[in-house]
Amino acid sequence: MIHHIEHKAIDRAKWDTLISDSGLVYAQSWYLDIVHLEWSAMVLGDYEAVMPITGGKKFGVNYLFQPFFVQQLGVFSSQEITAEVLQDFLNAIPQKYRFAEIRLNEGNVFEKPLQGIDFHRNIVLDLNKDYDTIRANYHTNTKRNLSKAESHDLQVVDAVELQQVVRLFRDHRGATVNVWGDAEYATLINLGESAIRRKAAFTLGVTESGSDELLCGALFMQTDNRITFLFSGNSEKGKETQAMTFLLDKAIQRFAYQKVTFDFEGSDDDNLARFYLGFGGEERRYPSYTFNRLSPFGKALLRVWKKRK
Repeated sequence: MIHHIEHKAIDRAKWDTLISDSGLVYAQSWYLDIVHLEWSAMVLGDYEAVMPITGGKKFGVNYLFQPFFVQQLGVFSSQEITAEVLQDFLNAIPQKYRFAEIRLNEGNVFEKPLQGIDFHRNIVLDLNKDYDTIRANYHTNTKRNLSKAESHDLQVVDAVELQQVVRLFRDHRGATVNVWGDAEYATLINLGESAIRRKAAFTLGVTESGSDELLCGALFMQTDNRITFLFSGNSEKGKETQAMTFLLDKAIQRFAYQKVTFDFEGSDDDNLARFYLGFGGEERRYPSYTFNRLSPFGKALLRVWKKRK
């Protein structure tokens, strides 16, 4: 039987033991506590398989959504997740949720097309090879950009302040990102700083030798078997000097020859995907799930709400 369990009743020890095997940091209990405080769960048996539930309420309507800074959730299990078990979880989503736009994970595989299922792109790189072999598989344009970066006397800085990285993002690319406001950036900083204290994350930055000016910086989440490139900021000078290419190459070099997956965390954006694939990564697809049980009036309200977002 699959049961819906409220937040306070979740057995966190059993939950985190199960989730840790997946390598996906997003579903660990402490992570969910930060990105969506009142998350609940669907649980099969004695935590044989689980699914986080991230719900909200608008206009008196309960709905499911994907929290910010969470690429994948869905069903997790220590055993292979069959299409039948996956379908059972989706069918067991409580009826009080009238619509949903959520993302599952790459281990959630369907045997045939299913209504409401779409797919998104992630890019990962197996680091269990020596660095020279990994670098040899970089695409030509990436090698060219890396050579350009290395001509600028750049250096990697450990443990840069996360707030500096966020400020760098907000001052440049963030100016065009309308869905993030002060609350979202505060959540990101809380998430990153909490993870760093847990030794579940680290930051890296790039400067020119002899200068304190941060050209780019990044926040990486870290589990036993996965490094996730969660967030970054880049300046105009960083773009000119290919500082981000330099930073990612140094991060890859640092973890080469370890049983670790480097997760670029995306992207559905073709240009970003091309950049990440340039490091020799491979594309992985993971599903999203959408349903709409609203009345015609409710659907009209939903359209209005989405226009306001």
